[in-house]
Amino acid sequence: MNQLLENIEIETAPNPQVAVIWLHGLGADGNDFVPLVNELDLAGLPGIRFVFPHAKTMPVTINGGYVMRAWYDIVVSDLTRREDEGGLRASQLDVEALIAREKARGIPASRIILAGFSQGCAMTLQTGMRHPEKLAGMLCLSGYLPLANVAAEERSQESLGTPVFMAHGRQDGVVPFARAQASHEALKAMGYQVEWHEYMMQHSLCLEEVQDMSKWIRKVVG
Repeated sequence: MNQLLENIEIETAPNPQVAVIWLHGLGADGNDFVPLVNELDLAGLPGIRFVFPHAKTMPVTINGGYVMRAWYDIVVSDLTRREDEGGLRASQLDVEALIAREKARGIPASRIILAGFSQGCAMTLQTGMRHPEKLAGMLCLSGYLPLANVAAEERSQESLGTPVFMAHGRQDGVVPFARAQASHEALKAMGYQVEWHEYMMQHSLCLEEVQDMSKWIRKVVG
């Protein structure tokens, strides 16, 4: 079994009934989205355990081999060409280990949300679509569908019942808006129920997006 990734935990109430596993972007770490917990409107919801793991460190080719926290290597700026399949699948096992721990602590898969930004979004889809159970949701921010050529054949039938929130900035200069749109269309074609949002922003978050996320979380776990 994979050694559990180091992580930060925040519980909104004792004995949480819901878990949100939040995956950061390239070069960041679990601290990146900790402040978001206080910005989300979670009033009246059951207790939620937010888990913010730190990805392992690795040399990242596109950044000159600089060692940083990353879920997988990025070789070229065209994110669909020369994907790091080995890295994606290795990190998928790391995320699955986090899901297994929440289940062992009494939170069923149907009450676990996978969430992620940028690379973390790619890992949310990589893992959530292949997980053999329906999750509470996949929250996908400013990212894309990795290994898109095999996603349809590898996705689990159960995952089709997992609701998906996708959000992207129309001015994103890191993950092109067209790439996110193509991912959205691919998910819909596979049969996923996707709630799509787009905002006038770059590779970041905005207040309207946080409000939309709050509504969606309420819908899937309230």
